[in-house]
Amino acid sequence: MKPHAPIEHVYFPEGGVCSITSVVAQSGRSETGIFGLEGVSATCLLLAADRSPHETFVQVDGATALRIDAEPYLAALRQSETLHMVLLRYVQTVLVQAAQSTATNAHHRIEARLARWLLMCHDRVDGDEIALTHEFMGMMICADRSGVTVTLHILEGAGMIRATRGRVLIRNRCLLEELAGDGYGVPEAEYRRLIGPFGQATARSRFEM
Repeated sequence: MKPHAPIEHVYFPEGGVCSITSVVAQSGRSETGIFGLEGVSATCLLLAADRSPHETFVQVDGATALRIDAEPYLAALRQSETLHMVLLRYVQTVLVQAAQSTATNAHHRIEARLARWLLMCHDRVDGDEIALTHEFMGMMICADRSGVTVTLHILEGAGMIRATRGRVLIRNRCLLEELAGDGYGVPEAEYRRLIGPFGQATARSRFEM
């Protein structure tokens, strides 16, 4: 989905990870949120806006997605109060995730920020291997390529992951959750509270209400 362009289609991914990014002319692109099979693109349509300043694209290939044109999608929302309510609840989880990303990037060290994003990607893929380039990881945690490389070595040395060219293997999710701390878990708990089961979290109790 291109920024500022009228939305013609809505996508429901069946796997993989999609990135929502903000582009700043002098600073480049930074990621503000992600979604996968639990979510849907173009949430701005649910808030009566026909376009967004953000760009959305597939970061980790999930092979397929269900697509519907914007007009019949909006018509279905008008016809079904239940569908509309569930999708508005999903918008709430997106807003919580964006707020959590802002707080985490402001207050957490780079190691904790990367651990959080790896956990979020892990929640949305099958298995423990994630196809992620250094470029995408830098965009995810607002860091340059060299910072990503050093941080990957730290996480790998601690036995949390194994990093190869363009791929990260999650080896110890519990350690990643400990490192991420309170940066991870709030949006995931909100999704489970409002919509249903989600993620592979092993430390859910801290955020469940």
